[in-house]
Amino acid sequence: MSHYSVKQLADLAGVSRRTLHYYDEIALLVPADTGENGYRIYNEESLLRLQQILLFRELGLELSQIRQILDNPDFDPISALQTHRQTLQSRIKRLQTLIHTVDVTILHLTGEVTMSEHTLFEGFDEEQQKEYEKEAIERWGDTAKESIRLWDSYSDKRKQQILQEGSQIYTTIAEKMELGAESPEIQSLLHRWHQHLRYFYEPTVEILAGLGQAYHDHPDFNATFTKIHPDLPAFLKEAVVIYVDELRKE
Repeated sequence: MSHYSVKQLADLAGVSRRTLHYYDEIALLVPADTGENGYRIYNEESLLRLQQILLFRELGLELSQIRQILDNPDFDPISALQTHRQTLQSRIKRLQTLIHTVDVTILHLTGEVTMSEHTLFEGFDEEQQKEYEKEAIERWGDTAKESIRLWDSYSDKRKQQILQEGSQIYTTIAEKMELGAESPEIQSLLHRWHQHLRYFYEPTVEILAGLGQAYHDHPDFNATFTKIHPDLPAFLKEAVVIYVDELRKE
């Protein structure tokens, strides 16, 4: 059977020697033996126990809780490893979703795609997600509830298509600004924008007017559209006012 010194085990597991000394002091990981020189000696069983300790720590358990679990006569290391594996797989999936969310947000902020409020928070854990949704509902009421429900109903492929469609609308508006905010071409594009918002919720005239204002006045929106074209925030604000005024006449 292999034996390991404190330094060898620390190097192998990627922890400090001080950590191993502390685990010994609190009887969490007691050395298998002590050499004639008084040095701690660990064996393969020590390695496996340390692995369990580090896995439980990764899952957020306190050291006292870990010791209680590992010292339980009914503790089954194989069953524990299977549970660790399932938990880590779930964490990997959540992290992959977070990476995707970060990637899409980068595209959103560079003006390459547009995102709903809900998409900005994909990948956060359930508790965080519920908190974000609670805040959205408090701010936007039934509109937020509808947005959350609608977005969740789409497939991943459909979500990407919707985001790309929104990006194309803003890009095309930027390309045609020279035609003027009141031009039929621009107003037609705003009609497409209006329809596109229905993928997320049913926008009232007040919401449309508020968005037009926010596209220019809100620093995040302004920065996003400025990256598409420096004049786009002000242009959108003007064009949306014209579009909304026409809706109010109907």
